[in-house]
Amino acid sequence: MGSLFVGLMSGTSLDGADAVVVDFSGSPPRVLASAEAPFNPALRARLARLCRPGSDGLDEAGACNAELADIYSNAVHEALARAGVAPSQVAAIGCHGQTVRHRPEQGFTLQLGDPARLAEHTGIDVVADFRRRDMAAGGQGAPLVPAFHDVVFRHEGIARAVVNIGGISNISRLAPGRDVSGFDCGPGNVLMDAWVSGHRGLAFDADGRWAASGNVNAALLERLLAEPYFAMPPPKSTGRELFNLDWLKPLLAQGAAAEDVQATLLELTARSIADAIDRHAPETREIYLCGGGARNGRLRARIGELAGGRMVSLTDALGVPTGQVEPAAFAWLALKFTRREALDLGAITGARHPCVLGALYPA
Repeated sequence: MGSLFVGLMSGTSLDGADAVVVDFSGSPPRVLASAEAPFNPALRARLARLCRPGSDGLDEAGACNAELADIYSNAVHEALARAGVAPSQVAAIGCHGQTVRHRPEQGFTLQLGDPARLAEHTGIDVVADFRRRDMAAGGQGAPLVPAFHDVVFRHEGIARAVVNIGGISNISRLAPGRDVSGFDCGPGNVLMDAWVSGHRGLAFDADGRWAASGNVNAALLERLLAEPYFAMPPPKSTGRELFNLDWLKPLLAQGAAAEDVQATLLELTARSIADAIDRHAPETREIYLCGGGARNGRLRARIGELAGGRMVSLTDALGVPTGQVEPAAFAWLALKFTRREALDLGAITGARHPCVLGALYPA
């Protein structure tokens, strides 16, 4: 079996797909090339509708399923071309897919992306559907990336927390002498993106500049932080099913300035991350950020201010650029599947026993 794998990830932010080509022949693994395939606004809007409970449409889901596979395929081909790697050299693609419904409390999760179509278009075996096996064993099905963070970012003598800030933020606790643990903290970019889209027609608040123009509304922040999810003990995971504009709007005061709401949503993300580290990883000395939210300078600075003197940096400092961490994690999960290596995620997802995650779609 070869050492080259492709990882594919499209997250809760619904902004596009990221592909990486990873060589696992050495330690740590090496990312050879990456590619991004943005979602067009129409697809993003259709996926957002599918993410809202009660707005289901099987025809819409089927069409998005096929379109996502085509976007993924294009991203794979672009990444392979940049790496100078032929499809025949790749052992497998690890494809997370696009989550449109995550209901661990009801025992199901759903990701789109048609891995069979992806295998057909790339000529490469595809490993997909990682979450459901964990959920079948009693786990939350997410987050799955802490296991990869443990492999590439652990330090034998320094307690670290790796925070992935996508649509939802999640934390990995990497403490010397302890098994890795992790969970979803709460909203990452999802609320900020939705609010700036509705008020300014933008996909995201670049570098948090609009949020920086407003003031944090302390009363609103208190109402947001009263959400029971934040106080729940791990293991836990969440998504757009909870954190969306329908959740936010009843908590807003009449006449609240839009920029103040944006500032408060950024503060919510920063505060929920800092609080999660204080409560569940208090020994942390170093915090490393990855995911799209790590590029938000205002958010990054605010996390630093709330970090209690801990060092805050990007995963770039550890050799993996922020945008490559999640897709590389799914390349690694594909490697684990091809070796039929069970992962023990009990301390992360709550699964009752180790499981081989994923399902194979042969080329």
